[in-house]
Amino acid sequence: MFSARGTSFSVKIFWRLFAICASALAFLSVPASLRGQSSPPAPPAAQTQNHSSPPSQASSPAAQPLSPAASNRENLLAQFNDSLEELTSRVSPSIVQVQVTGYRSIEAKAQDETGLIGRERSLGSGVIVDADGYIITNAHVVKGAQRIRVVISSRSSSDSQVRDSLGLGDHIPPIDAKIVGVAPTIDLALLKIEAKGLQALPFADYSKLKKGQLVLAFGNPEGLENSVTMGVVSSVARQADPGVPSVFIQTDAPINPGNSGGPLVDTNGELVGINTFILSESGGSQGLGFAIPSSVVKFVYEELRKYGRVHRSVIGAVLQDITPDLAAGLGLTRQRGVIVSDVDPDGPAQKSGLQIQDIVLSLDERSIGSVPLAEMIISTRPASAIVQAEVLRGDKKITLEIPVTEEKNDVDQLASLVDPEKSLISKLGFFAVEIDDKLAQQLEELREPSGVIVAAMAADLLGLDTELQAGDVIHALNGKHIETIAELRAALRAMAPGAPGVLQIERDSKFMYVTFEMD
Repeated sequence: MFSARGTSFSVKIFWRLFAICASALAFLSVPASLRGQSSPPAPPAAQTQNHSSPPSQASSPAAQPLSPAASNRENLLAQFNDSLEELTSRVSPSIVQVQVTGYRSIEAKAQDETGLIGRERSLGSGVIVDADGYIITNAHVVKGAQRIRVVISSRSSSDSQVRDSLGLGDHIPPIDAKIVGVAPTIDLALLKIEAKGLQALPFADYSKLKKGQLVLAFGNPEGLENSVTMGVVSSVARQADPGVPSVFIQTDAPINPGNSGGPLVDTNGELVGINTFILSESGGSQGLGFAIPSSVVKFVYEELRKYGRVHRSVIGAVLQDITPDLAAGLGLTRQRGVIVSDVDPDGPAQKSGLQIQDIVLSLDERSIGSVPLAEMIISTRPASAIVQAEVLRGDKKITLEIPVTEEKNDVDQLASLVDPEKSLISKLGFFAVEIDDKLAQQLEELREPSGVIVAAMAADLLGLDTELQAGDVIHALNGKHIETIAELRAALRAMAPGAPGVLQIERDSKFMYVTFEMD
């Protein structure tokens, strides 16, 4: 709308000026070559004849047919647009919004307000990786969660996505989810919902990922449900922290807070990685987004689903980054790379012929330039797999085949004591072992050498929603001392539906409480 403050325009004068300007713009929009070749004005009779007959295509430059090159470009754009539409509609039903309620540390507003913990609601993203309701997200998304619900994106029920987005279509209500397992060092978590026949995303082959490849990031940035952005792979392997054995995919596809846990997808509709963090001074996307590679995601998913935790694979060798001083002191021909500093006696690496001072050139045909990359490749290989290593020994290149073994710890030793028929605590979804005198001697760090220990989580069995982990020792339930599996089962049976439960546990030599609600 126009305001006539200070100047008085009549409506008639305004529309005359508007018509003159429009005519001038129309004339200027005609190419100069056509304006120079225009015919002189036709005589009045001819003008009358042209006015009464429909204009021909030849007399109107705008109606001229497109050249073959222009027509081809138009077709390619249309095909590209159709492909993106088809891809997003195919992937969207696999994207979920993760709604978390729990207690977390909150930012202090004053210097005397330190160590504050408050109840908080947060949103993240996730992706369905199995049709039976298994969902991958980031560990930091569900950290401190007391209740987790997921919202599944409904399939479009009409030809209008606008209509569906405005809430006029069918919507699936939030579904309660339970944590199957968490891998905090890798920042991944596996959730499970009671649902069947869901649309899952397949895993892409990470070894075939290329720089410059087109990718799409799906998620819920700032809580905006099921959004999609597009970009390219900026780097197939980027180490954000050289001291941590983690490698990420870098992408310029816009990623913002709330995208965490959502998938990075290729043009085949396969999961390339899980969006996990951004580098930004403003807090918004600056084209520096990072995703956990699909090979790592797949490995962690299979481990969490089977064991509830991640087992680390090793080859029985200690690797070290080569520095200029180290290279000079040992007379190495390379100033950078990875050198073998130790080999375990009778370990798989020694049995395969690996020696101290060997320089690791590649693992499974992937060039190795740092220890974190080498450890990531080894640790994500399943037990009993074979790693092909190319090493430089002096001036000779040697290829070795080294078996991978599972790194054992106290919790893994406990799993061997499980009797599946007698140890299952189905209500809480884990296998238990009673702590006797012999086991107490092995677990020297226990502050209270009695109780029931969580030896392993039960695969594909969801108990009540608790934060129990393998290795936790249960000492009491609702204030009642627990020493045997029978006592724990009896205490669980005595609880009424909906009753609150408080487990006193010992974890890493510290006592803490874990709560749940009886169903």
